[in-house]
Amino acid sequence: MEALFVSTGVVALAEIGDKTQLLAFILAARFKKPWPIIAGILCTTIVNHGVAGALGAWITSAVSPGILRWVLGASFIGMAIWTLIPDKIEDEETQIAKRFGVFGATVITFFLAEMGDKTQIATVAMAAHYANPILVVIGTTLGMLLADVPAVFIGDKLANRIPMKLVHSIAAAIFAVLGVATLLGAGSGFGF
Repeated sequence: MEALFVSTGVVALAEIGDKTQLLAFILAARFKKPWPIIAGILCTTIVNHGVAGALGAWITSAVSPGILRWVLGASFIGMAIWTLIPDKIEDEETQIAKRFGVFGATVITFFLAEMGDKTQIATVAMAAHYANPILVVIGTTLGMLLADVPAVFIGDKLANRIPMKLVHSIAAAIFAVLGVATLLGAGSGFGF
């Protein structure tokens, strides 16, 4: 259950102020149709994080435990640093909706925005760390929804009231603790 809870919490915090959350704000403000947007976020996240979780599981089987520990530790510390850098949203990512409708636009723009994003890379790292990619993917998907669904319903009204720097600092601290713990051998019970 630790894999589920940690992945949910870390991604929920990391997603606040992330480009995909900003995209959720923009889509909600533009289309005012929350349910197709939420359905698009859910479908995209399941596919995107499912692939990331599978990659994390594959890495666990392909890389020796000693090397994996250093790679994962460094990855978590890198994620801590990356989390402190706020994302910006590209305007063209929101233009796709004119062709594909609200659901289609959400799926396409979220998929493109999430490719190589910190939450996707965090999913890879946590799936490799916890050796239970299914619980990690469930957790990271829940984390995305916890951060993005309120963004869809509340939109810009809440965005200005959330202390983004504090939230990013907390998420970065969690990633840093995971990195240091991994480097110190906290994953030895999992074989790395």
